[in-house]
Amino acid sequence: MKFALLIVVAVLVCGAVKLPVEHHLLVARAAQHLYSTPLDLNLREQIGQLGFVAALSGFRSIVADFLFIQAHVAWERTEWSRVLLLFRQVTMLQPRGIIFWDMAAWHMAWNASVAAFNDPAQPRLALRIKAQREYFDLGRDFLERGIQNNPESPKLYEALARLYRDKYKDHAHAFEYFEKTAQKPGAPSYAKRFAIYELSYCEGREQEAYDRLRQLYTAGENERLPTLISRLKFLEEKLNIPAEQRIVEDVKR
Repeated sequence: MKFALLIVVAVLVCGAVKLPVEHHLLVARAAQHLYSTPLDLNLREQIGQLGFVAALSGFRSIVADFLFIQAHVAWERTEWSRVLLLFRQVTMLQPRGIIFWDMAAWHMAWNASVAAFNDPAQPRLALRIKAQREYFDLGRDFLERGIQNNPESPKLYEALARLYRDKYKDHAHAFEYFEKTAQKPGAPSYAKRFAIYELSYCEGREQEAYDRLRQLYTAGENERLPTLISRLKFLEEKLNIPAEQRIVEDVKR
């Protein structure tokens, strides 16, 4: 009885010692957004028994790299359902791998969507457009979840901005995500300019866009690129800017 009591006390003491240390590690990881996918039954269902055992053994990155290669092979064979499945597995195993989220979105929103729209086996245009749109949505889902796991990555924000701009033709959301891109550490210098370009296409926000384009224009010669000049001239006409306040520079070809 005494021995059993000693064991219980020892366990409680060890737990009391470990608790603040584990709590500190948890807080530190959360502060750096170092979350990882839990090794639970949901993950096992997603990656299969062998993959789950390998992940459980500490070989997540190796399994993820192997599945990534398999996804590339599936892409070459245009097996889009398999590409989707494999990238879901890869991103679950390595949620901090920015390239995995980016590539998954690219394959869905660009490659698979084009294949769906040009599918010779589907004669109905409406159904081809529907399938194309579904692949856009899959690409967006990958990027949104990638941002949740990597909130400080400018690359994923930019990829989402381009998706809204090039595929959805949604200038308001494209502006929002280019703007967010520009606010992230290490963001490309053009992100701020691209955000304002997208703003200039948004109905009801012409004056705001004009003011911001004008600020870029007055910042110096390096900012006076053809698109900026073109959008400024368009807004000058739309806002009826007095002639004496308009820029005189021609659009460069």
